[in-house]
Amino acid sequence: MKGYYARKVHSLLGLVPLSLFLIEHAITNYAAFDGGQAGFQKAVRSLNDLPLVFFLELFFIWLPLLFHGVYGLYIAYQAQPNIGHFNTERNWRYVLQRVSGVVAFVFIVWHVYSTRFQISLGNVTHDELGGWMHDMVTQPGYFVFFLVGVIATTFHFANGVWAFLVSWGITVGPRAQRISSYICMGLFVAVTALFMLSLFAFRGEEFANTASVVTTLKTLIG
Repeated sequence: MKGYYARKVHSLLGLVPLSLFLIEHAITNYAAFDGGQAGFQKAVRSLNDLPLVFFLELFFIWLPLLFHGVYGLYIAYQAQPNIGHFNTERNWRYVLQRVSGVVAFVFIVWHVYSTRFQISLGNVTHDELGGWMHDMVTQPGYFVFFLVGVIATTFHFANGVWAFLVSWGITVGPRAQRISSYICMGLFVAVTALFMLSLFAFRGEEFANTASVVTTLKTLIG
């Protein structure tokens, strides 16, 4: 029963607040495409001007993310895929959910380290974050890493929403599950598109930063 409740908490945290945060993060990053550097800076500032932002992030992002990620690795470790015997859509969803979860966890940890953690250390400011992203995504290796990480994360999110609806008894019959599958895959495409547009926007020269920031970045994560 302890494992049952832990999985329920893990599932619930994946939907609220982490899925909501992922959508918010996609919209914030999309400001780089829609409004350029000025629009992105405005979006970042609006988030950091929220009252008690440290506690909001701690209790609604970092702690839920830590539990969901670490326990998700445990679930992936225990997984027993059987697509060799039952090559069905559900089994593929089962396998891809765990593989994408591991990839997403590695990507998110690195992304937090290379952005938010560097802000906390004073190596970059919120206003320089767009240039910081530019320096990363204009390097081919990092850009591919971002593409793979983003797709894994958004798939894990969308497929996780579908699995949540099934496991919590919200979509019971085959028809309901099929409709929710279409909706969730549409959500996957939409959120992925927002992130992709922002990644290509960050590659623009408008986000180019100073040589000193480039040197610092290469020293830290190169």
